Amino acid sequence: MTSQEIRQKFLDYFKSKEHLIVPSAPIVLKDDPTLMFSNSGMTQFKDFFLGYKTPTAPRIADTQKCLRVSGKHNDLDDVGRDTYHHTMFEMLGNWSFGDYFKKEAIAFAWELLTEVYGIPKENLYVTIFEGDASENLNRDQDAFDFWKSHISEDRIINGNKKDNFWEMGASGPCGPCSEIHIDLRTPEEKAKVSGLELVNNDHPQVVEVWNLVFMEFNRKADGSLEKLPAQHVDTGMGFERLCMALQGKSSNYDTDVFTPLIAKVEELSGKKYTGILEDEKDIAIRVVVDHIRAVSFAIADGQLPSNGGAGYVIRRILRRGISYSYRFLDMKEPFLYKLVAVLQEQMGAFFPELEKQGTLVTEVIKSEEDSFLKTIENGLIRVEKLIQQTIADNLKVLPSEEVFELYDTYGFPDDLTRIIAEEKGLTIDEEGFKAEMEKQKQRSKSDSAQKVYDWVVLEEKPEAFVGYDQIESETYITRYRKVENKDGEFYQVVLSNSPFYPEGGGQVGDKGILENATESFEVLETKKENGLIISLISGLPKDAGAVFYAKVNATDRKNSQANHSVTHLLHEALRDVLGTHVEQKGSYVGPDYLRFDFSHFNKMTEEEIALIEEKVNHKIKESIALQEFRSIPIAEALEKGAMALFGEKYGDNVRMIQFGSSKELCGGTHVKNTSEIGHFKITSEGSAAAGIRRIEAISGDKSEEYFKNLEKQIIELSQLLKSKDVVRSIEKLIEENASLKSEVDALKKEKAKGEIGDWKNAYEQKGNKQLLVKKTSLDAGSVKDIVFQLKREIPTSVTIILSDADGKPMITVGVSDDLAADYQAGAIVKDLAKEIQGGGGGNPGFATAGGKNLDGLENAYQKALNI
Repeated sequence: MTSQEIRQKFLDYFKSKEHLIVPSAPIVLKDDPTLMFSNSGMTQFKDFFLGYKTPTAPRIADTQKCLRVSGKHNDLDDVGRDTYHHTMFEMLGNWSFGDYFKKEAIAFAWELLTEVYGIPKENLYVTIFEGDASENLNRDQDAFDFWKSHISEDRIINGNKKDNFWEMGASGPCGPCSEIHIDLRTPEEKAKVSGLELVNNDHPQVVEVWNLVFMEFNRKADGSLEKLPAQHVDTGMGFERLCMALQGKSSNYDTDVFTPLIAKVEELSGKKYTGILEDEKDIAIRVVVDHIRAVSFAIADGQLPSNGGAGYVIRRILRRGISYSYRFLDMKEPFLYKLVAVLQEQMGAFFPELEKQGTLVTEVIKSEEDSFLKTIENGLIRVEKLIQQTIADNLKVLPSEEVFELYDTYGFPDDLTRIIAEEKGLTIDEEGFKAEMEKQKQRSKSDSAQKVYDWVVLEEKPEAFVGYDQIESETYITRYRKVENKDGEFYQVVLSNSPFYPEGGGQVGDKGILENATESFEVLETKKENGLIISLISGLPKDAGAVFYAKVNATDRKNSQANHSVTHLLHEALRDVLGTHVEQKGSYVGPDYLRFDFSHFNKMTEEEIALIEEKVNHKIKESIALQEFRSIPIAEALEKGAMALFGEKYGDNVRMIQFGSSKELCGGTHVKNTSEIGHFKITSEGSAAAGIRRIEAISGDKSEEYFKNLEKQIIELSQLLKSKDVVRSIEKLIEENASLKSEVDALKKEKAKGEIGDWKNAYEQKGNKQLLVKKTSLDAGSVKDIVFQLKREIPTSVTIILSDADGKPMITVGVSDDLAADYQAGAIVKDLAKEIQGGGGGNPGFATAGGKNLDGLENAYQKALNI
């Protein structure tokens, strides 16, 4: 059975059991403050379990893309070193929302595995929750009794809380679970040791294949459990492990989920995959084929590699793959991007985003490879310098601070530094490096640390967002909770009627005031979490249940919604001018400016930018009225021509915003008429990532302010130049400046010629070598020219020039070629630069360093005399 057939059989089976088959949600989560990525099949259904949303159907089945590379569920370091851990994997799942429970879930699982897939019953074991006295949880007797009708009691194993009580995170839906394990060993191995002894003991051939979670509880922030409003079933079966079992393989990587990718890596690298666990080459191949899947799906779902948040995680995964291929597959040129086409062929039919976004995914990965390979090459030079300095200092251990700087600042893999050091007979300060890593982690934690308490519910009531129609509303608090972070103590509140727009769709959340006759609180931000609109306020009201008046900051809202509406007009104009390949890839919409990222592979010309501005401003002047379809079936909206953004998760009913021919699915706030936008101005256009361009722009009040400032600057320039023809006056200044510069350069050269003669006679004989240490006020360019001339003309010489030009300390070192084996200009300048609180570098023959301490030049001078 092929992997495609295995996946299809699962979906067909549950469709026959009256389950609605739904597509996978995006792997990247954009509106969940607790998670960056979908780490399990149940993530997209969390609101259903908590009762915040009504399920689209009581029974659902799907295959969900998952990523486990951060937080509690982190498999990254295990990937490649065993047969079954992955970063990105598929989770086949069936769900019941208050419909069937343990009996039916167990029966479905058993029937599918043994009758549909034909797995021998004697190869299966199951576990149940044994209970936990500390939480007052009893043994799951119901699950045991239901399993008895399918499997012998001696194959039903009690499992502890760690293995058989499933929790998504520190808080959220949870409950006892029942795992199904499969024994894939040979008959001879089974005869020696019973599979009972190997379940949940990390045996590579006795593995968990399916987990049936019986959602009954919600874990609160204080650690306590409360009953969910209804009982649910949440199951997750590892697709890759299922393929391993059904295809008779001993490793996930031997199944056709991975073999086409492995074959392509073999072809491109010339290395043969043998499947040996300890072989570094095979580990590298497993890392590459796993990581290319994770990165490709994340980019296809809208998450570009970057230096922060989810983007940093994706960049880290990709760089791990590049690093392994560089070190163990000898791949010094980009090649991972060539695997995307293989992945498309394998999975494109089930995951159309790979097909639609294939060009973007390929270009982004290629660009990241190019960039990181340059980082590695530059890092190798830095490592070599560090090693030479360590040897020169008669040390055997590379300093931890410098190794960490290579890793943290320059992105150079620490394990690569370790390998190179060992080849030179050196080591790195392991404990010191770990300490530096821990310091960084603590810094990151302290910056983002936040303690969130449990909700205090004043009234169980559906909250309403009224902000589309009004920016002020009478309201009261339905629930609140305390939040503590580095800035102090705050409270998050949910309002019965909230005019505050919650951050989402690129638009910032509203700020404002919550007040009544006796109290007033500043609303600092508004976000959405688990379907709730949450506003952060500066304190807790004395009477939390009192009636309040909520007021949005009207100026900020007006400017934000003008910028949001203009992004729709901009999107349409970009597609008109550049082509329909343009798709929105991200945005920021605030009161001060807007940022718009879009797919396009070339820098925009000045003519294109001007045409875009013209088209958008024409739409603004047309005074096009907003047509809002507040709740429309998504199929109808798409039929009307609405743009849906890739990587976004839409419900059955959506909101469509239309300004004439511009139609987009959008939940943000907008102007009632394009004339309210005022004027649109692009302030910058540049690259955001490979294949992604970024426009920053302003509109409304900020656009007006922009042109007023320009006018003011022109008036001031005109006054300074004493001319109304500013352009011609500046052209004359440029001509005069160029003429004066030529004269200055000529004078410098004459002065330098005079210095050279004096300096040649100032070398001090040191044994059979010559040393020149000289102070000067010549500029850096002149000093460089002189030093290069001297090191060519004066044999067996070291030349050290200390300059104070423009009040800045500069040290320049030249070493003649015949002394290159004995003296390193870079090492000399690095030592001297300590005296001027600076740093620098170069090559063995020439190096420079700048610094902050001008007074330190004297110490550097005295130190240089003793070389």
